[in-house]
Amino acid sequence: MTSSVINPVLQPHNEWRWIAMSSIALICMGLIMMTSASMDIGAEKFNSPFFHFKRHAIYIVIACVIALGVSRMPMQFWYKNGWVFLLCSMVLLSIVLIPGIGREVNGSRRWLVIGPLTLQASEVAKLCVLFYMAGYLQRRQDEVQQNWMGFIKPMIVLVVLIVMLLSEPDFGAVVVMLGCTMGLIFLAGVKMGQFVSMILLCLGAVVAMAMSSEYRMRRLMAFSDPWADQYNSGYQLVQSLIAYGRGELSGVGLGNSVQKLSYLPEAHTDFVFAILAEELGFIGVIAVMLLFVVLVGNLMRLSRRAMDSQQPFMAFVAAGSGLIIAGQAFINIGVTSGFLPTKGLTLPFISYGGSSLIACCCMLALAYRIHYELNHGVSIKHEIVIKKPKQSKHNQGGVAYVN
Repeated sequence: MTSSVINPVLQPHNEWRWIAMSSIALICMGLIMMTSASMDIGAEKFNSPFFHFKRHAIYIVIACVIALGVSRMPMQFWYKNGWVFLLCSMVLLSIVLIPGIGREVNGSRRWLVIGPLTLQASEVAKLCVLFYMAGYLQRRQDEVQQNWMGFIKPMIVLVVLIVMLLSEPDFGAVVVMLGCTMGLIFLAGVKMGQFVSMILLCLGAVVAMAMSSEYRMRRLMAFSDPWADQYNSGYQLVQSLIAYGRGELSGVGLGNSVQKLSYLPEAHTDFVFAILAEELGFIGVIAVMLLFVVLVGNLMRLSRRAMDSQQPFMAFVAAGSGLIIAGQAFINIGVTSGFLPTKGLTLPFISYGGSSLIACCCMLALAYRIHYELNHGVSIKHEIVIKKPKQSKHNQGGVAYVN
C-alpha cells in the first residue's frame, strides 16, 4: 500500500471564487446606484436620463475585454517589464499636463481624451507603480530588510511620480499610491524603525502639502466643522451628511433620493455612496462594506498563499491590489460620511468613471492569473543579487536566476 503526500500549496483554493462573486456584486450595485444618482443630471444636461447608464455600461464591457486580455498574460511578463510600465506611467502623467492635450475639469488636468472616451492617467500610474514595486521587492527584498538604501531607492521613484500627480493636481491619488507603497514595503519585512521613520516623514510631507495650498486648508477647516460654512466650503459635506441622515435604517427606497436632485454635487461620481446610504439606508451601507471586506480579505489570502509558494512578486501584486482597493474605498466612504476631509476619489466598482473601473478590473484579472498559476505550479524566474564577501578586489557580486 502506497501513500502520497499532497503539496498543500497546490491544492485547490476558493479565494478566486469569493473575489469574483464579491466584485461582480459590487459592479452590479455600482451600475444600479450610479444610474439612480445620475438620472436627474443626465436629463438636465444631456436630455437623456440614461446617458450615464449607457456610458457606464460601455465602460464595463471595455473593462471586461481589457481584463480578459490581462488575464491571458503570464505573471512573468508583468515582472520582466515593470520598469517599462513605470516609464509609460511617467510619460502619461507628463502628457496630461500639456495644455490642449490634457483635459481640465474643475481646475484639475487629469484626463486624456481618446475619441469619445477619457482616460485618467493616475489610474494607469497606480497599476504601473504596483508592477514596479512588486518586482523591485522580489529582487531586492533582502536589501530592503537590511539597510536604508533598499528602502530609499523606490521612494525616490515615488517622489518623482508624486510631483507629477501634484502638478495636475491629484492629491487623492498621491495618498493612495503612497499608502500602497508603504504597505508593500512593510509586508516585505522592512525594519520597524525605518518604517516608522518613513511613516512620520510621509505624514509630515502630507501635512506640508495640505498647508501649502489655501484650497486644501479650506477643505480641512470645512471638514472640522462643515456647518460653520454650510453654503460655501462645507456645502458638499453637509449635503452628503443630510443624505446619510435621511437613509436611516432601510433607506427611502431605490430612486427616491432627494439629495441627488442637484443638491449634492458629483452625486454619481465621488459622492455616490451618500446616495446609496440615502436610498438603501444603514443596511445597504453595511452590505456594500462587507462586500469590500470579502474582496480585499480574499486578495490578502491569495497574497499569503503566493508567499507560501515562494512567489513574492505574485504575493506583492495581490496584496497591492487589495491595498489600493481598500485604500480608495476607505477614503471615499470616510469622506462622504465626514470621517475624513473632503477629497475627490472614486469608490471602486461603484462610482461613475471608466478609468477607475478598468484599473480595478485589471487588478481582478491579475488576481485570477495569480490563482491560476499557483494552482498549476507556475514559477517566476527572477534575479537575486548575491553579494560576496569583500576579501579581495577579485570578489565581485553575481546574479543567480532561480525558479
